[in-house]
Amino acid sequence: MQGISVSIIIPVYNEADNIGRLLERVKEKNPDAEIIVVNDGSTDNTAQVATEAGAIVYGHPYNIGNGAAVKSGIRIASGHFLVFMDGDGQHDPADIPRLLEYLPEFDMVVGARQKGSQASWLRGLGNKMYNWLASYVAKFPVEDLTSGFRAVKADVARNFLYLLPNTYSYPTTLTLCVLRNGRSLKYVPIQVKPRRKGESKVRMFSDGVRFFLIITKICTLYSPMRVFLPLSFVTFLTGFFYYLYVYFFWGRFTNMGVVLFLTSVLIFMMGLISEQICQMRFEKSEGDRMI
Repeated sequence: MQGISVSIIIPVYNEADNIGRLLERVKEKNPDAEIIVVNDGSTDNTAQVATEAGAIVYGHPYNIGNGAAVKSGIRIASGHFLVFMDGDGQHDPADIPRLLEYLPEFDMVVGARQKGSQASWLRGLGNKMYNWLASYVAKFPVEDLTSGFRAVKADVARNFLYLLPNTYSYPTTLTLCVLRNGRSLKYVPIQVKPRRKGESKVRMFSDGVRFFLIITKICTLYSPMRVFLPLSFVTFLTGFFYYLYVYFFWGRFTNMGVVLFLTSVLIFMMGLISEQICQMRFEKSEGDRMI
């Protein structure tokens, strides 16, 4: 790791009670790292506390979102490797070297929260469902899709900067972008501490729906047939069994059966077209990078 610079990016919103203590530990465990605190429009003295603790503080004039703060940090960071962590004190700075240990062999290393580290059993169940769906999309065993504690090569993060949302969904997007672009990913088990003060900014229902939509969006962006093919197959089976039912009891083929069969064909053809567009987009992107 000699000669390789590291930037630690910490997005914060009203974390004056936690950020000072966190920065002390970050500096203690990673004395040579560039520490960037992105103040996302806090209404308390978070920025002042972070500045006094010796961090580089970049501020938003109002609250834009956790993902927007991370993107601001990526833009101004000077390190070859970037580390993202929360500003509420739940992530242990002592784990940062454990993540960096696997770079540059891997393109991104993510801290996977272990059993008992989730804030509630309901959130843990939701994360398991998202992990399963993401694993299906990416064809890779995703251990923790929504973990905000990760280390990534700076050039990799900047390549996907335009795709990252302004909300808490940015870890979901970044993970799927890395995997679907053929980049390498490593999970390192971590334990997350309870918040010392304040409450989580993540909302179960609204952010949960947003995570699901993000997964679907990235799936259709990088691998459309992973969405269209199962949907087409289910529609076809529905039409087939409906046809058998109607023919067995009434001896005829109804308009609904025709609609379901045609719909399955149309969905399949839309998937093929989307797949071709996706392939052309990749070829254009690769061509632009070679110029």
